[in-house]
Amino acid sequence: MGPIIAIIFTVITGWLLLKKYNPHAVLLASGLSMLTISMFLEYNLPSLKNPTGLSGFDLFRYIKESFSKTNAGVGLMIMAIGGFVAYIDVIGASNALVHLAMRPLKLFKNKPYIAASLVIPLGQVLFVAIPSAAGLSLLLMASLFPILVKLGVSRLSAVSVITATTAFGIGPASAITASATQIADVDSIVFFIKNQIPMVVPLSISMMVTYYFVNRYFDKNQVINSEDVVNEDNKLNVPLIYALIPVLPIILLLVFSKIFNAFDPPITLDTTTAMFISLFIGLLFELVRTRNIKAVLTSLNTFWNGMGNIFKTVVTLIITADIFAKGLISLGFIDGLINASQSLGFGVVGIGVIMTIMIFLASMLMGSGNASFFAFGPLVPKITKSLGAETSTLILPMQLSASMGRTVSPVAGVIIATAEIAKVSTLAIVKRNLIPLGIALVIMLFYHFI
Repeated sequence: MGPIIAIIFTVITGWLLLKKYNPHAVLLASGLSMLTISMFLEYNLPSLKNPTGLSGFDLFRYIKESFSKTNAGVGLMIMAIGGFVAYIDVIGASNALVHLAMRPLKLFKNKPYIAASLVIPLGQVLFVAIPSAAGLSLLLMASLFPILVKLGVSRLSAVSVITATTAFGIGPASAITASATQIADVDSIVFFIKNQIPMVVPLSISMMVTYYFVNRYFDKNQVINSEDVVNEDNKLNVPLIYALIPVLPIILLLVFSKIFNAFDPPITLDTTTAMFISLFIGLLFELVRTRNIKAVLTSLNTFWNGMGNIFKTVVTLIITADIFAKGLISLGFIDGLINASQSLGFGVVGIGVIMTIMIFLASMLMGSGNASFFAFGPLVPKITKSLGAETSTLILPMQLSASMGRTVSPVAGVIIATAEIAKVSTLAIVKRNLIPLGIALVIMLFYHFI
């Protein structure tokens, strides 16, 4: 009966999220409700480090321990990433990086759809350094969108490839990657180079090809008005060398990583430390440029505010999703899924495909890759342990499908924001994105599992 109750709660939770109920509250309430039912049914509840001695109080002890565990680990990492992203945006470093990256596209004046397709790998590289889907997309809407429309593609074609640049949340600065590497207990740079890049390269190529044909097909029946465009040139108010600041954390993590092992004795950096080092280098850049010590020190508030914003949105979402996952586990959802899959002869491949598609659909419903992955990602170690498989076997396609699903969600912030600027409907963007992302999902499943 437990797995059936878990499925009912999952459906109700998905419906509430689709109706735009607060995801933090929904996941927390669902998780606590499932834990309460498990307690009354006398199922095995997840273990606590320090039980209170009263089962009713223990339900809330789960929240306390989840806060302690998350804030001491992945939570601090994600907050540091969020603060750094906020800071480089305010000082203009993000804009400098985008400005530099967009220059090659102006060479394709007579090949507009090739230029539009090239945006995908180029934007993906930028997304590794600027891991904010809405933030990067808005930067590209300001700088790249008018260029593409002037080259001859429609507004919908331009905005579709811009949103596609955020389809793969990879790199050590990504919140989903940070969570995935902690779950799989692997080094973020090793995971990035040995797992994520080999997977994303063929997927990006497939998306370049599919977007080329999909956008050409849809644009044949659409009148393109190249005059109705936002400002053509996005002015750069800082030195071009500021483009180096957003990629500094990645450079530091690569140079001082186990991949190269260039120092004796070895020097290794974690993501959080790399973010703080890069922040202070950014402060030095600003000090040299402005020569205003007071203003530079005051600008540090942007970093702290960015950390705070990430805590109240992403970190608290991880915590509430962790409670939701504990509720599913306590009702035997995972055991039921494993038993059903094994009875059907699926094994690790079948479960991997099911979980990957489940997260993709959940991201579409929620409009958030973080919410779907944080809800189901923590379940992976228990699944793989039961099947005698490596956690990284399932975690890679699941974390990629989370960000892919967000790109085809009409309620995702990145889709809503870009649609507003481009003056098109969110459903029209999703219609353009659905075929390329659907094909990419199928390719990923075959490439990884078969």
